[in-house]
Amino acid sequence: MDPLNPGGQPSLPAGGADPGPGWQRRYWSIFGGQALSLIGSAMTQFVLLWWITDTTGSAAALGVAGVAALLPQALLSPVGGILADRYSRRAIMIGADVISAACMLVLIGLFASGGAQLWHVYTMMAVRSAMQAFQTPAAGASTAMLVPASFLPRAAGLNQTLQGVMTVAAAPLGALAISVLPLSAALSIDVVTALLGVAPLLRYAVPQPRVTREAGAGVLSDFRAGVNVVWRDAGLRRLYLLLGAVVLAVMPTFTLTPLLVKTHFGGGAGRVALMEGLSGVGMIAGGVLVAALNPRRPVVTILLSFAASCLTVALTALAPGEAFWLAVVWWVVSGVTFSFGNAPMTALLQRVIPNELQGRALSLLNTVMGLAGPVGLALAGPLGEWIGVRGVFVVGGVLSGAAALAGFLSPALRRLDAPAGHPSGEASRAG
Repeated sequence: MDPLNPGGQPSLPAGGADPGPGWQRRYWSIFGGQALSLIGSAMTQFVLLWWITDTTGSAAALGVAGVAALLPQALLSPVGGILADRYSRRAIMIGADVISAACMLVLIGLFASGGAQLWHVYTMMAVRSAMQAFQTPAAGASTAMLVPASFLPRAAGLNQTLQGVMTVAAAPLGALAISVLPLSAALSIDVVTALLGVAPLLRYAVPQPRVTREAGAGVLSDFRAGVNVVWRDAGLRRLYLLLGAVVLAVMPTFTLTPLLVKTHFGGGAGRVALMEGLSGVGMIAGGVLVAALNPRRPVVTILLSFAASCLTVALTALAPGEAFWLAVVWWVVSGVTFSFGNAPMTALLQRVIPNELQGRALSLLNTVMGLAGPVGLALAGPLGEWIGVRGVFVVGGVLSGAAALAGFLSPALRRLDAPAGHPSGEASRAG
């Protein structure tokens, strides 16, 4: 029976099921292909953001780029999650990668002909963001089907390690590509890596849970099911709201990092690449640590790690202009602590949310964070004109760190730490 046929798979509980023989080969092939694709996409994002920074020197222009990269994903994520739970997740991932690569080819042609304008770059970022709305929930929900439940925490740690590798490789490669290649040629690397990411998906099937008659009744009912699974669980509801608050406060700092390096530290693309690359080393270290240690109290780990990551963002901007090395140290610490918090969060959500609802529930989280990001960027624009880019970093880091620590005030959120079936864990589902 075709494992991609939604009607041919039994409904699965949260935490996944036995993926069958040969799961290691299938998982590592898909993981490796996606790793190459993500590195190429991250490199492209670096190249384009530096092009905007160098061309305009404007915080407003970077803010628009941030909105273009976030808002379409936020608005379309509910639809992407529904499709990921109803249809072939493998086909969705392939389609999203192919469309993103095709759009990049159009942008490459514009740069090669000398006709590229700022709005062309914004449009490409928006299209790629829209494709992420479909690719992300499909990939996230597929993980629990590709590995046994006992491997989920380590898979989350490996994903965080991948994020670190992506950051380490993307920024230096982007800076190198800018220095030795025409912009159109540098962007073509993304097309190649996207095709390498698609190749394993053409070779291996991705198991998918059966869609019940009720779940398949309609798109609106599917969307309500995804909202209900989160809203009716007091712990999940508070976690989603907390993450939205954290992202709203801290997201502008990541978009404005090139401007901080250029205006305060007097650096160019090489310094931005160094900062981002070493932060990626920190993310790798955090991912390796969390995969090895497998924290027993994920909620505590999430809240403390995110708070530390946000507060060190503020410390990065407080470093004197002549002490770029100190800013790099704080940025690396932020990468380590972010990775150490994000991996347990992914594993926690995969454990407590039924797999047949994970696409919708994870896409709802993408929507919450994706909408919070543009709101934060909209507020950061006028705030930056008033207090400067360093002020945005300090205010955003402190507020987001405080929001993370506020999670300890919620008993329902803390009870998400309880094992499945434990009375205190069931209590967290009481509104």
